Amino acid sequence: MYSQHFGLTQDPFSIAPDPRYLFMSERHREALAHLLFGVAGSGSQPGAGAGGTGGGFVLLTGDIGTGKTTICRCFLEQIPVGCHVAYIFNPKLTVEELLQSICEEFHISVVDTGLSPPTAKHCIDALNTFLLQRHAAGQSSVLIIDEAQNLSPDVLEQLRLLTNLETNERKLLQIVLIGQPELRTMLARPELEQLAQRVIARFHLDALSEPETTQYIQYRLAVAGHTGALPFDRSSLRCIHALTRGVPRRINLLCGRALLGAWATGLHAVDRKVVDKAAVEVFGPDRALAPTRRPVTAYALGGLALIAGAALTGTLLWNTKHTNASSRQSLALPSALTPAPQGAKSLPLAAAPAMQVVASAPQAAASSTAPGLSTGPRKLVEADTLLTQMPRDITVAWRALAPSWNLTTGDADPCQAAVANAMQCYRATNLTVPQLRQLDRPGILTLQADTAPPAYALLIGLTEQTAILRVAGESVEVALVALSRLWRGDFATYWRPPAGYSTRLAEGSTGPVVERLAAQLSQLDGQPAPAAGTGSTSLDAALRARVRAFQRAQGLKPDGQPGPMTLMQIDSATGSITPRLQTMPQ
Repeated sequence: MYSQHFGLTQDPFSIAPDPRYLFMSERHREALAHLLFGVAGSGSQPGAGAGGTGGGFVLLTGDIGTGKTTICRCFLEQIPVGCHVAYIFNPKLTVEELLQSICEEFHISVVDTGLSPPTAKHCIDALNTFLLQRHAAGQSSVLIIDEAQNLSPDVLEQLRLLTNLETNERKLLQIVLIGQPELRTMLARPELEQLAQRVIARFHLDALSEPETTQYIQYRLAVAGHTGALPFDRSSLRCIHALTRGVPRRINLLCGRALLGAWATGLHAVDRKVVDKAAVEVFGPDRALAPTRRPVTAYALGGLALIAGAALTGTLLWNTKHTNASSRQSLALPSALTPAPQGAKSLPLAAAPAMQVVASAPQAAASSTAPGLSTGPRKLVEADTLLTQMPRDITVAWRALAPSWNLTTGDADPCQAAVANAMQCYRATNLTVPQLRQLDRPGILTLQADTAPPAYALLIGLTEQTAILRVAGESVEVALVALSRLWRGDFATYWRPPAGYSTRLAEGSTGPVVERLAAQLSQLDGQPAPAAGTGSTSLDAALRARVRAFQRAQGLKPDGQPGPMTLMQIDSATGSITPRLQTMPQ
């Protein structure tokens, strides 16, 4: 929308991992060098690469949005001839699924034994044969796993065993693990000591410094066709770095919104005031500490910029009138989670990973405290205590969540009660913590230890490093690293769909839901809303293009289809009153 206004040929601040936009700071160059070292070190001839060592693991970590995936894409473009690469981007797999995926990526045909699917042994045998053939031909093989912090301990152990595939001279497979800082914590666990000892190179990708942030913005604008003076003044650049902490993806989100704001008001340069407003829209207003908006410096010093995470950030909000104190008070979360029914069987705790949580002791709520949180002293709660207090019946969790939406369920089925109140029970799978931040609403997490029956916890907040859960009447903070060992991506929440919504709006659809969609997008674009009730607004190609633009800005799949995830995000962006996650640690 603002490209022509600023003389651009394309969007310079898209969050897609386009290697053309990779700004090579000193840290990024070092990170890429470590990946290339992994390939060089896996050369099949003795003495190749790093002394012909080969094999083992190369570890690249970095915070969300620092550019790990983009570096990986750049690395893939520089793979030397004769190097075969298998790239796994979704590591939430079982051991068997991982081995099958590796074989598929290497284009290995596993012998059909009549079993469906093939066993782990069949996959390993086929993989070993392939690696020996590539070695005999003077070629090398590299396995790259992105988002590796999501790997389960048994899958990590299987990967370690794959590095045992070797000849008398060298290892046959180099493995590159790319992930968030939690990956380093995982590998420091005693049970993974053998794997940690096989890491031959480690690198942690830090965020950009303030000068590098300015260079990053200049570089991306230049790639997008910009010439002339930078459309950001000095104070706005300092502010951008402070708010984003030098995280590239956050810089993209904030700069893109700032340019849009400047375009909407007819400005040809972004100043501090525009960045200040864009920060509220992208990262959300300060709902926890004050009823009115605080200065941008307070956001930086208070740590609000830590809330959103990268890529999938919080709300886009030009109009902040819906965030006053009275509306926040009306969204208070339930004070207690109904405990599990008496007689319910406890989870088998022997299989549960160790998890340390911090719980707030009950006390009278202070008026300055965010809803649902306590400022009282904390106590440590063991994992078995926490798990035994979680309900094993999701209906119990649905009932505990209902008061957040002013929904009374009584003894009725909660989802049927929701339908009677023009609401739905919405369930999603394979979500990530950044996506939970993006949805920004309380809900139900399905937690499961190995093959044990699932338990259900009420998620009421997220800080940078912890999840705030409501369990048995207490607010507890659980480290996200620990939570990831029990949570497999299942999330449930209530949703109030717009009037006339259907699961799949066809091309050319009209009616109240389409009119509401067009009006909300116009509000976000700073344009007058189309006339309502005339029937002239339809879900045509132009409206779908606006939906896709919003989806891209929010990190959603840009399919142009206004589904539940998109509509929930639009509601958040336009200030619709819905329960929100707490974001402030205690």
